[in-house]
Amino acid sequence: MTPFLSDVVTALSSRPKQLSPKYFYDHAGSVLFDRICDLPEYYVTRTEHAILEAHASTMVSRLPSPCRVVEPGAGSGNKTRLLLRALGPERCAAYVPVDIAREFLHESAAKIRADIDWLKVRPVVGDFAGDVSLAPAPKDVSTVIFFPGSTIGNFDPADAARLLSRFRKLAGPDGAVLLGVDLKKEPALLHSAYNDAQGVTAAFNKNVLRRINRELGGDFDLDGFDHHALYDPTHGRVEMHLVAKRRQTVTIAGRRFDFEHGESICTERSYKYDLPSAARLAQRAGLVLGDAWLDRARRFAVLLLLPVR
Repeated sequence: MTPFLSDVVTALSSRPKQLSPKYFYDHAGSVLFDRICDLPEYYVTRTEHAILEAHASTMVSRLPSPCRVVEPGAGSGNKTRLLLRALGPERCAAYVPVDIAREFLHESAAKIRADIDWLKVRPVVGDFAGDVSLAPAPKDVSTVIFFPGSTIGNFDPADAARLLSRFRKLAGPDGAVLLGVDLKKEPALLHSAYNDAQGVTAAFNKNVLRRINRELGGDFDLDGFDHHALYDPTHGRVEMHLVAKRRQTVTIAGRRFDFEHGESICTERSYKYDLPSAARLAQRAGLVLGDAWLDRARRFAVLLLLPVR
């Protein structure tokens, strides 16, 4: 049984049903997510991009040099270009994008090589939430983990702390973690960001069912499920669900899974932070908040986290 099938079987056998958001990101899902990043309702990407544009030179002055930049869950790496160009060839020894979507990763790596001709790009296919094997950094080269886009919010706080702890170990005692964090804000703004008028987020959400059908021999009827996203203020998180529109049975690799009318699969949780709670999260991972850069509306933050000495 493949890890994907094993996780799907476990997810759909549980109550409530919950599937890891990492399975959004096959090639089609990665393309859809790039479309989400350009939506008018989705403030995250353009806000973080603006922060990097305004402060990249200050950020790199706080990073160890020379360094290699490791980006878990790299995607297209569009925002990363700002950081890499600010570092320049003297400070940046290499760029190591890590992603679970092999084809999309290599396409993105080729584009970055073409855009930044001095840059050494070393893509690694892997699940950053697990144990990713990286080649050791060259002697006298530090490691900077760049984790933008608020992906840390997709992990429950305990798992987020464990992930940051792994990042701290990958960075080493002389490295650093540069982390994007989505901040707590008005629920209406969050609702719009995850329920866009064009329905791209809904297509992104349903793509995981299409992927199960294609790769695992499933027979999900995509029209039998609705995309639903809501903000839970008690836990400070957005939840995305696929909600069954009727009672139905789905077969995957010979296994049957029953859905009641209104039953859902939770496909993503996205936790929102403020600076004190983000600092506490970092402390649990053996990191200390070294600096923070925010937009004027305080919607998003890029944090510099340093290993506790």
